[in-house]
Amino acid sequence: MRGISVLNLMEKKINLSYGSAPLSLSPQLSPEPMKTESIVKSRYAEGANAREEALCCPVEYDARYLEIIPQEVIERDYGCGDPSKYVKEGETVLDLGSGTGKICFIASQVVGAQGKVIGIDMTDDMLEVARRHQPVIAERVGYDNVEFRKGRIQDLALDLEALESRLAEKPVSDANGFLEMEEMAEELKVTQPLVESDSIDVVVSNCVLNLVSKKNRREMFSEIHRVLRRGGRAVISDIVCDEEVPQDLQNDAELWSGCISGAFLEDEFLQAFEDAGFYGVRILKLDKEPWQTVKGIEFRSMTIEAYKGKEGVCLERHQAVIYKGPFKKVLDDDGRAMERGKRYAVCDKIFNLYQSPCYAGMFEFVEPHAEIPIEAAEIFDCSKAEIRNPRETKGADYEATSEAGDCCSPGGDGPACC
Repeated sequence: MRGISVLNLMEKKINLSYGSAPLSLSPQLSPEPMKTESIVKSRYAEGANAREEALCCPVEYDARYLEIIPQEVIERDYGCGDPSKYVKEGETVLDLGSGTGKICFIASQVVGAQGKVIGIDMTDDMLEVARRHQPVIAERVGYDNVEFRKGRIQDLALDLEALESRLAEKPVSDANGFLEMEEMAEELKVTQPLVESDSIDVVVSNCVLNLVSKKNRREMFSEIHRVLRRGGRAVISDIVCDEEVPQDLQNDAELWSGCISGAFLEDEFLQAFEDAGFYGVRILKLDKEPWQTVKGIEFRSMTIEAYKGKEGVCLERHQAVIYKGPFKKVLDDDGRAMERGKRYAVCDKIFNLYQSPCYAGMFEFVEPHAEIPIEAAEIFDCSKAEIRNPRETKGADYEATSEAGDCCSPGGDGPACC
């Protein structure tokens, strides 16, 4: 076991699956998930020891937060955006693929002493740089709210260092031992998860998701969703492309580890979050100019935001929303088409979701005159968009007649409106 890492053992698993000969990395074969991971790990290990310009595109960070960060961290951390500018004071932040820790150290200053930042990376060289500078930065800011953990971003439950500790006590020497290691890993996911479910306010990542093998991406987005609290959000900067990347480029290990071959199609990047159960998915920033162009395909940085909290039962509480415009009609995340200015019946869950920051200014909200307690609410059918009869909100027996409001009264406080 000495000198063999957990990731080496995981790579051996693939070799076992395909016979005794290691998998080929020749251009004719698409890299398997663990080979892709090994290539990325190797290149970023090199990038932790010496600056590699090809691993990043120019990003402007807030200079205030860079002042206390050592130059080694700044120079050997790679990315394509700055998701840290969207975090808030007091939040718990998870940075996927944290590298030497630049985004973590910036975010730690934004969230303050009451907040917390966790960095996840699988590369020992990157973690060494980040951890070595952590106490220095903590002393400079006056508090220590950053922690770095070893793991893979497509499996945020498995603590690789905890597994390595177990394996040091019981090394793997044969196939049976390998199977026991798998059982051990599954146990650790449950008893000592790297990141607990529903524990994070905001997940950030800077040009890392595209490095994960396409075979592992569904699991990766699912894991991001799992660790977020209800109402939490993902803010991700990554490389996207305007055309499908051809297979010959996908098979190029250098281009894959260089954030080219694994780039997401622009619309598919957002769709991946929707498929994982997120709502309110939107583009916060899309670079006008491409970072690189390869065979006519443009690769550029995109930063997106996506919220968790769409799960739950739909309950009828006689609420309505009015889409304000400016478009004549919109289609929401559940496929309901809503025309401008009309009252639409929605369940209590959607009524509250549409008040989230991502929908700010889009809707007017109509509360029922008589509140229906949650325990008395019936199931609501959200499968179609239906107009809400005002009598449903006001009550069938509503017969009130009132005097004109102050806005039309002489000397009233409101604006003159008649």
